[in-house]
Amino acid sequence: MNAEIIKYDEKGLVPAIIQNAETGEVLTLAYMNQESLNLSIEKGETWFFSRSRNELWHKGETSGNTQKIKEIIYDCDQDSLVVKVIPQGPACHKGTQSCFTEKLYENKETDSAVRPDAAFLFELESLIETRKKTMPEGSYTTYLFNEGVDKILKKVGEEASEVIIAAKNRDHGELSWETADLLYHLLVLLQEQELPLQEVLSVLKKRHAEKE
Repeated sequence: MNAEIIKYDEKGLVPAIIQNAETGEVLTLAYMNQESLNLSIEKGETWFFSRSRNELWHKGETSGNTQKIKEIIYDCDQDSLVVKVIPQGPACHKGTQSCFTEKLYENKETDSAVRPDAAFLFELESLIETRKKTMPEGSYTTYLFNEGVDKILKKVGEEASEVIIAAKNRDHGELSWETADLLYHLLVLLQEQELPLQEVLSVLKKRHAEKE
């Protein structure tokens, strides 16, 4: 990549959208100057320019939540970037996978639109993560986290048994329902263990690649 073609604003900055290279989730919006962009390319990890501190900063330098860069692309005007990364932990300083967790507007009329349903697993993971941090009263997810790992493990075992029974009954409706319950409780378990779903999927992808 020829970084010289990037156009910076009057403050010498260019906006950079940080995106999970494997899931497509937008993680954060940051800014780079020419030096931080060059460092990012040289080191293979994200470096930014802090507008509030007026200094360069290496993402994850203190937290350990670095971002390995897979690809950097720029727009047609050459004045904004998309940085696709493999995150080594939460992107947000609040501890969430993405800085974008609060919903400002939702158009219910688009609910029936076609979309990659598998991406909903990451949406659900993010919601469960938020529940764990905020622990809203009356939430079943809050109840599970309050009860602790033993209760969560018990529910995973129960739902796995229900999946087996549904499969033996050859009942697709029942099997779909029980599998959904199992997936939900597995996501709760992963959050309790602080293990991102993406790590599990990475293992699956690695196994698949090894068999190709």
